[in-house]
Order: sequence, then C-alpha cells, then structure tokens
Amino acid sequence: MPPTAPALTCPCGSALAHTQCCGRYHTGPLHLQAPDAPALMRSRYSAFVLGLTDYLLATWHPSTRPTPLEADAPDLKWLGLDVRRHAQQDADHATVEFVARSKLGGRARRLHEVSRFVREEGRWFYVDGDLR
Repeated sequence: MPPTAPALTCPCGSALAHTQCCGRYHTGPLHLQAPDAPALMRSRYSAFVLGLTDYLLATWHPSTRPTPLEADAPDLKWLGLDVRRHAQQDADHATVEFVARSKLGGRARRLHEVSRFVREEGRWFYVDGDLR
C-alpha cells in the first residue's frame, strides 16, 4: 500500500503531496485513470518507487505486459524523474521521453527511454519503449 500522509511529496517530482498527485491514481477501489500519457508515465514511475506491482501491471498494455513482473533489486534506490518531452501522435497514441535516476550498489544509474502509450476505451496504457 502506498504512503498516504498528506505531507509526503510525490516521488514523480511534481512537488505536490502524493495524495494530490500520483496517489490519486494508485489508490481506491476504482482507480482514477491518468488523463494523458505524461500523467501515466509519472504515476508509473511513482509506482516503481513505491513497489506498487499491481498498478504497474494494470497500466501495462496486455500485448506487452510481462508475466511475472521482475522485482527491482532490493537495494535499488530511485532518485528522481525528469520528463524531457512528450508528443501526441493522435488522440490515442503518445510518446514520453524521460530519464529516471537510480542508485544500485553505490553506483549511479540512468534509465533514458522514449516510451510509447496507447489509449483504449478511454484508458491510457504503457506499451513499450526505446532505450537511449
């Protein structure tokens, strides 16, 4: 279960409280849907930080969803997200370029990806991405 304290800053870097940002997509009996690909990208990063595997799988397009989802290394520490740009190809397709920083075993790491998203029946899904 994700932290819900109002003062907890959202891991996505928005400077908002988690409950007012990505937390609203993570919790509740009926998940509030991210309104666009950048919001879904941020909520997925926050889900990685918070270990919300169910949310990650639910927002991964069924055609590319891994089974099972590999767990992060126990000593992996996510350090921040930088959304570089996003582009809307049409009403139902978008890309988001981001850099996620982490540290594993004392070594800094960067994940630079251009992710593809699709909207089906009003709901956005992560499809896949190209590493940069």
